[in-house]
Amino acid sequence: MKVLKFGGSSLATPIGIKNICEIIAAEPTDSVVVVSALAGVTDMLLETARQAAKGNEDAYRDNLRRLQSIHFDLINQIFEGRTVPSALKKGLTARLGELQSLLYGVYLLRDLSWRSRDLILSYGEISSALILSSLIEESQLHDAREFIKTEHRNGRNHIDLQLTSQLIARRFLPEMGSGRVHIVPGFIASDSTSGQTTTLGRGGSDYTASIIAATLNAEALEIWTNVDGFLTADPRVVDNAYTIKSLTYAEATELCNFGAKVLYPPAIFPVCKSDIPIYIKNTYNPGGPGTIITSRSREDDRRAIKGVSSIKGTSLITVAGLSMVGVIGVNQRIFSALAANGISVFMVSQASSENSTSIGVRDVDAAAAVEVLNREFDKEIATGAMYPMRAESGLATMAIVGENMRHTAGIAGKLFRSLGRNGISVIACAQGASETNISFVIEGRHLRKALNVLHDSFFLSEYTDVNIFLCGVGTVGRRLVEQIASQQVELMETHRLKLKVISIASSRKALFDLEGIDLSRYRELLDQAPESNPKLLADTITGLNLYNSVFVDCTASADIAAIYPQLLAHNISVVAANKIAASGPYALYRSLKDTALRRGVKFLFETNVGAGLPLISTINEQIASQQVELM
Repeated sequence: MKVLKFGGSSLATPIGIKNICEIIAAEPTDSVVVVSALAGVTDMLLETARQAAKGNEDAYRDNLRRLQSIHFDLINQIFEGRTVPSALKKGLTARLGELQSLLYGVYLLRDLSWRSRDLILSYGEISSALILSSLIEESQLHDAREFIKTEHRNGRNHIDLQLTSQLIARRFLPEMGSGRVHIVPGFIASDSTSGQTTTLGRGGSDYTASIIAATLNAEALEIWTNVDGFLTADPRVVDNAYTIKSLTYAEATELCNFGAKVLYPPAIFPVCKSDIPIYIKNTYNPGGPGTIITSRSREDDRRAIKGVSSIKGTSLITVAGLSMVGVIGVNQRIFSALAANGISVFMVSQASSENSTSIGVRDVDAAAAVEVLNREFDKEIATGAMYPMRAESGLATMAIVGENMRHTAGIAGKLFRSLGRNGISVIACAQGASETNISFVIEGRHLRKALNVLHDSFFLSEYTDVNIFLCGVGTVGRRLVEQIASQQVELMETHRLKLKVISIASSRKALFDLEGIDLSRYRELLDQAPESNPKLLADTITGLNLYNSVFVDCTASADIAAIYPQLLAHNISVVAANKIAASGPYALYRSLKDTALRRGVKFLFETNVGAGLPLISTINEQIASQQVELM
């Protein structure tokens, strides 16, 4: 048998519901189908409850009407003018009526306890399960609260695995072999002592499905969502991100922990213990291969790096002081204090001298974490033995993930070299002994650039992008545009190099297009472009903060040559047919060369004799050949 879980994005549209029914009907074996609430409903329920607790009657009632409309509009669209089954209409009306009564109680009491909140949130999954069960013939609708049991500890609900497993087996094993489809609302549970409704937190439906699959020793766990599987990077940031065919449990866990929202990380462990494969599939593209997650890496996929993941909104808190050196128990105090206050740490970096430990937390937890740690070490801070805690915010945490990193030398070197060449500083980093993950913290403004840099550098991209900023459209510039246009396909096919002309500027105007300018009509587009000047041009180019950037100067302008220092200082390589910077004062020339060397970028130029023969490259080749002869 299989366990299939469908997320809220799959259930939110008539097309998604239709595809779900077809996917379930195509299953030749018994199946347990776990469903989430419709997309956005859980957030709306939470906000509605908060408004009721604040006494905002109009706000909470408006939200309640929207919730009712979302569900009834969906079933009306599904049946397309046909009569909605009375059992479904009555059942949904009853459930939403119960919700209305609960919210009115919260409004009257002006109180939203965690028990009331969980009960209110449960109606998202209860309603979606009811809708789906009415569409699947001979399906059986179950109440997950009867067999998913939790214990409330430290302000959170934790699954009682032993009791839950016993109850799942008792409920489903006698039914196996009947061919019936079992519909289960995910995310919801009940307290093992009081029996009150509880929830499993964000991603809890994945966890429900995983525990059922592990208990019943399922053939597979299928997670159906609105993407084709795990991607090599965030497709909203990296245009050429693509689906990863296979991952190990460890790789999937690392990617999930660092921002990949395809799968709830705790859901991996139960099926991992039983070596049950997880398939990530797209409800809107059922025929796609998706991603398979198993215990071992597939032989046909031996890349060192499988993906690049990231977490926005990171704060770094540094616990530092000379008294930390050699003192046992400092880290225990740090993590015990944070854990006792419900603050999660997702990255730790410690200097070998032991005088500082940096911890990564989410921005929303930063202020509380600083307060907790200052309170924990108040005596040491008062005596000057430790420094007051501070949080550096506006950061992002990234990770490169792949189990084969442990078999490949030079991964870390390549990582830092690629980032440094593009002007991205690493503020803190951490790598476990398993070498499955290298995680590091950078400034948040560099996140898009860093993701693209690493995606290209580790050959996750099909092509290496080079972003070109061209200045000058005279004879030299015009011919260069013609050459780029004529050779773009050849360079992609033979060198896997994708040249994107991001900007073309004349003496008066500048044209920009982040997707790449259509070179067949650049003159027409440039005529329509806004006015510009050298300073504005340089500021715009550096402000874009693109990776693998090259500025090509095909002018003879001293004003354009004057912007080279700003470009090189922002890790933008400069290629110049303009002779002014390289033939002016030696101090300027030396400064440009030193900046390029220090920033790891190129400053390339050429001159000629009688506007015909290249001079500098010829001299360099002669010097190089003489050096070879002397060796």
